[in-house]
This record gives sequence, C-alpha cells and structure tokens, in this order.
Amino acid sequence: MVVARSSRAAGFAWIVLAHLVAAAAAFVVVARFGAALPAWQALALGDGAATFVVFAFSVGLDNSSVYDPYWSVAPMVMAPALMTLDSARRAPLAREAVVLALVLVWGARLTYNWARGWRGLGHEDWRYAEYRRVGRAYWIVSFFGFHLMPTIWVYLGCLSLLPVFSSPRPLSVLDGLALLVTAGAIATEAVADEQLRAFRLATPSPGRVLDTGLWAICRHPNYLGELSFWWGLYLFALAADPSTWWAIVGPASITLLFVFVSTPLLDRRSVARRPGYERHMARLPALFPRLSGHRAGRRGA
Repeated sequence: MVVARSSRAAGFAWIVLAHLVAAAAAFVVVARFGAALPAWQALALGDGAATFVVFAFSVGLDNSSVYDPYWSVAPMVMAPALMTLDSARRAPLAREAVVLALVLVWGARLTYNWARGWRGLGHEDWRYAEYRRVGRAYWIVSFFGFHLMPTIWVYLGCLSLLPVFSSPRPLSVLDGLALLVTAGAIATEAVADEQLRAFRLATPSPGRVLDTGLWAICRHPNYLGELSFWWGLYLFALAADPSTWWAIVGPASITLLFVFVSTPLLDRRSVARRPGYERHMARLPALFPRLSGHRAGRRGA
C-alpha cells in the first residue's frame, strides 16, 4: 500500500478509516453471530473482529502505531452499544448516563492527546520500532504483543460496563464514590498530560526531568490517572450489582500491566537517555504517591 507518509493529514485519514471500518466490522459480526450469546461473549467477538481489521491496516500501512488510538476509541464504542441494547428494554438509568458521559469524556480527551502528539505514518512508537530487528517475525510479534494483548486488557476493563448497563439497582453512596474516583482520574490524567506537554515544548534539553506539579508526587501521574479510571468503572459495577465482583479482573490486570511492564519499560528508557533519572527514581515512587515523608525533587534534576 503506497501512502504519503510525510503527510499528517493523510495519515490521520487512514487511521480514522481503519477505526471506522473496525467499528463497522464489529457491528456486523455481533449482529450476525452475537444475538444468541451472552453480552460478554458478544462484546469479545466484536472486539476481536475490530482488532483484526485494525491489524490489517497496520500491516498494509507498515506501521503498528495505527492501532494506538484503539485503547481509548474502543470503550467509546462499547459503552453506547451496551446502553443502546439495554435501553431497548427500558429507559436508561441515571447511572448509565453518568458512566456513558465519563467514558466518552475520558476517551475523547485521551484520543485527542494522542492525536496532537502523533507525527504521522512516517513515525512509529519506539516500543514497536525496537522489535523491527526480528525481521519477518515482526508482524507476528506485533499482532500478539501490540494489537491483541492491549485489546484483551481493554476488554477486561470494559467488563465493568456490563452490570452498569444491565442492572436496575438505584443509585447509592457507592455510586458517589465511583463518580469521585473516575472524574478525579480523568482530571488527574488530563492535568498530568498537559504538564508533560508544556514541559516538552519548553525544555530543549533531552536530559531534563519533569519533577514539578503532579510530577512532583510520583514519576508517572498520567499512568496513575489511567489506572484510577478503570478502578472507578469497577466501583460503578459494584454499585450496579455487587455480585459482579469478578469484574475486578479488569482493573487488576491493567494495574499489573502498568506496574510490571509499562512503567519499568519507560523508566529504563529514561535512565538510558537522562543522566539524572536514577536519582529521580530514588526520590519519587513510580505510581502511588507516598502518604508521608514526601519530598519534591528539584526542577531539572
């Protein structure tokens, strides 16, 4: 497939097309095969179909970063789809409207944050580019590691939406706590991303370290906001139906991903590129701020 790799506009057009076709494929597959399945199985079927479509575009465009927006786009499709199915049986509840709004705000902001930092099809995320050296096996690695596995994590996180959009249980105090956690998570991630963007635009030296604002309480406050969002959705699930405690597999697995994979990977890269980063790691926790004894680092350490 020949594309203008230097044109961001053309690149965006391809990525939008990829995700629109993926959403259409998910709809067709679920409509054709999902009617007789439980909701969680139908959701998995559609999610898998959409992932295969995006992967096909990644291969055709020779860029695994085509998949990158999927993490935030997929829940924005799943949530209204589940709400539509439920509202066909009864009027939507206040909880459903609140959760739908939170998912859409979270997804739209995160997608926008990705889009404004994306350089076009001529650029591929460094985490993918490092695996290009495996040669012909790269696309096997890309499918299972960079497409399918993130899809599974997002799918597990979205299991919390099933009880939210199917239970008639009225609002409770737990819903209020869930709202505080989820809205606070969105705000935390948004502020952290804005602070990081401003730092990158204002700091010409690649060796500098951001340790002010939210970045003075932990090394990755944007990741902390992301994790909190999925835990907030889980609290909504418990409020809707306490028997769906099993949905904890979603936020728990995403937490394990960030704690044991994403954060260490980014820290190792920062140590290699920033001379003072090891001292920064010794001063600040990775994700979870210390409850006592906190001491902010110095700018530019």
